[in-house]
Amino acid sequence: MLFQLLQAEGLDSSMADSMAEAAAAVQAAPQQIEQSYSLIQMASKGGVLMIVLAILSVIAIYIFGKKWWMISRAQNVDRNFMRDIRDYIHEGKVKSAIALCEKYDSPVARLVEKGIERIGRPLSDIQAAVENMGNVEIARLEKGLTTLATISGGAPMIGFLGTVLGMVQAFLNMANAGNNIDITLLSSGIYTAMITTVGGLIVGIIAYFGYNYLTSQISNLVFKMENATIDFMDLLHEPADNEEER
Repeated sequence: MLFQLLQAEGLDSSMADSMAEAAAAVQAAPQQIEQSYSLIQMASKGGVLMIVLAILSVIAIYIFGKKWWMISRAQNVDRNFMRDIRDYIHEGKVKSAIALCEKYDSPVARLVEKGIERIGRPLSDIQAAVENMGNVEIARLEKGLTTLATISGGAPMIGFLGTVLGMVQAFLNMANAGNNIDITLLSSGIYTAMITTVGGLIVGIIAYFGYNYLTSQISNLVFKMENATIDFMDLLHEPADNEEER
């Protein structure tokens, strides 16, 4: 009986020790969480160049959002648009055709509107006016893309500049420390270097993919504008062809 009591007391003491160790582990866990850094805190360690990268990221996002909204509106044209224009022109309702173009207010509609306004002039003049209007619309759509392309190439270079500056600062601190070299002197400079590199690559990748996406969408829109120009010029030839058959 005495042996059983001693064994039970031994178990109770071991359980108490286990509970004490678990409590100590729970108390130590919040201290480890407190040592972690948020993304903003990590970015702030990158120095002044991180501010430059933040400004570039805002500019890139603004340009992408603005051009995406503009291109989305430009592509919003009814499939029956050219058919309605053909009906109006055949019926002699030029003003109604112009009003329909103004209703859509898209690059394709503005091309057709410019051609309708030139009806009665030689076909070569009409085609030249439509092509000139097309060049204006393309230039308006591509405005700002050069800035986005520059950011996609310049942001990683700025990040690499921060890498070089961080390494220079780290070795400078080590040189000034003399014989009292500490690992923190090197780690702080490398930390700054890595943060700026990551920031520059992130901004550059976002701008690069955004630029390629917008370029592809503009190419699709230019293809639609070319088709609309061909359809409109064929439309102007239709009355003349009908008269020759008669």
